Amino acid sequence: MTPERPRVLILACGNTLRSDDGIGPWLAAWAEGRFARDSRVRVVSRQQWTPDLAEDIANALSVLFIDCSIGSDPGAVRLTDVHPERDTEGLATHHQSPSQLLALTRDLFEATPRAAKLLTIGAGSTELGEVFTDVVRATIPHACGILESTILEWLGQRSAQ
Repeated sequence: MTPERPRVLILACGNTLRSDDGIGPWLAAWAEGRFARDSRVRVVSRQQWTPDLAEDIANALSVLFIDCSIGSDPGAVRLTDVHPERDTEGLATHHQSPSQLLALTRDLFEATPRAAKLLTIGAGSTELGEVFTDVVRATIPHACGILESTILEWLGQRSAQ
């Protein structure tokens, strides 16, 4: 029996040993628990996004990327649309941006998800450590709310906030 094609793919990125950089994997684990009984949701967490994820993206109807942002104010939570874009400097094999992964998916599989978004949380610190900064810890409920409402909207269960 072939597994059901996921309606929603959550792709989290981050290093759990680098303080706030671990927020992506933390939110992925939260989402995995929250949607554990729903076979329409698939969660993948990695230290980096790599080209092999293009096949997973091609098989999903919607994709939500999750990562920390060192370019945002600490604790700032943002949800933005992602569109396929090629990197003009060529393919990096160790880290791909969400836009690059969508472009690669389009090029290799002639597929793009109907919706793609990036959820970022501004990092206060990426120094060695396994504990979030206070500002990032304080934003976790808000980030979980955005994550949950986005997924539920994509599943057709309620509107996003």
